[in-house]
Amino acid sequence: MINHAIRFGPHVEAARNAGAPIVALESTIISHGLPRPANLTVAKEIEATVRAAGAVPATIGMIGGEIVVGLDDAEIGHLAASDDVVKLSVRDLAPAAATRADGATTVAATSAIATRAGIAVFATGGLGGVHRGAASTFDESADLTALSRLPITIVCAGVKSILDVGATLERLETLGVSVVGYGTRRFPGFYLTDAGYDLDWSAGDPEAVAEIIRASLTHDLHRGALVVANPLPVGEQLDPALHDRVLAEGLAGLERDGITGKEVTPYLLSHFHAATEGRSLDVNVRIILRNADLAARIAAAL
Repeated sequence: MINHAIRFGPHVEAARNAGAPIVALESTIISHGLPRPANLTVAKEIEATVRAAGAVPATIGMIGGEIVVGLDDAEIGHLAASDDVVKLSVRDLAPAAATRADGATTVAATSAIATRAGIAVFATGGLGGVHRGAASTFDESADLTALSRLPITIVCAGVKSILDVGATLERLETLGVSVVGYGTRRFPGFYLTDAGYDLDWSAGDPEAVAEIIRASLTHDLHRGALVVANPLPVGEQLDPALHDRVLAEGLAGLERDGITGKEVTPYLLSHFHAATEGRSLDVNVRIILRNADLAARIAAAL
């Protein structure tokens, strides 16, 4: 019989006992989101950024079928180096646990585990969303429905610009997911500072975000997530003209190679990395480090 209880890393267990601020971190960025060896280097930088901003990092993943909240250095290194790491959404957690798989958690799975573990704030790069052409393929990320039922605050750079951003915002509205721009009333597009869509609400500092979270907890009327959309400064975004050209090429490649489903995002991110000669990777790293810093400050403000 396999023990299917969630295991907490010692540093996270100590933070829980002390009531210290904790920030959840996903592991797919380690296994599937960044190339080696940058993935391991960046994973360590993310955790260091959270600590420097006054919170405890809890990188979440699965080792040998066991869900771990707060992977240690060796476990992170294993997920970064292994070719057999499964990408785990919420629906995959039980089968992966039963087969003792090593797995990296998506936004949806990380959000579910973090909520179960009592962690209120989660930092990621960009959310999944509605894919281009979803009207015929019905292809949209499980992130969206997960966020509709999980009371967690997610700091991100909007949704990945490779998606249908407008349709994703419509789905978030329909699903009752609150979206707040951090220092802006415009929705960011991951690599791009501005994806071209207005937001109804904004917050100017971590304390303002914390106050929104407190209001939601006090009301106890809504179980959905709060998305804090944290745009890159204009000078740090990927050149928009380069972005649009590379995206068009990548979308044509999807069509040519018949790539669909959960393979779409890794394909396009890899294409961006190659076609921009690493510039998109630099932007990706800046995004996650900025979001880790802000998430830690929000957690501390709570």
